[in-house]
Amino acid sequence: MLPAAADFLPELQFQTSRSSGPGGQNVNKVESRVELRFRIADSQLLSDEQKQTLLEKLASRLTQEGELLVTAQEDRSQLRNRETALLKFHQLLVKTLHRPKTRRPTKPGKGAVRKRLESKKKHGDKKVNRGRVDF
Repeated sequence: MLPAAADFLPELQFQTSRSSGPGGQNVNKVESRVELRFRIADSQLLSDEQKQTLLEKLASRLTQEGELLVTAQEDRSQLRNRETALLKFHQLLVKTLHRPKTRRPTKPGKGAVRKRLESKKKHGDKKVNRGRVDF
């Protein structure tokens, strides 16, 4: 079970910088871009198995120090970008740690098999009855 995004707050580091997104002249003076950093190996909330899974599946998204980096700069507000970064982070963890259900092979029931064979027999009889009629 994965903890809620708010539970990870003590383990997250936030860094702000100037955004390249919307905002006009505001972009040049306000640091609205939010960068969220999470060190997977040092996490107290994740099990060793979850940490290993994250390190393997998110290897391309990790920095050389082993930190997961999530950025948000969609909004003009630093607060909303921080919330967006948290949401992205949590969705990424949920998606990465999700295990698909194992598929168990099944067989059709006896009734379904009988019905299919009867349908084939009817169809075959219909085709046999088509043909030249002798008078």
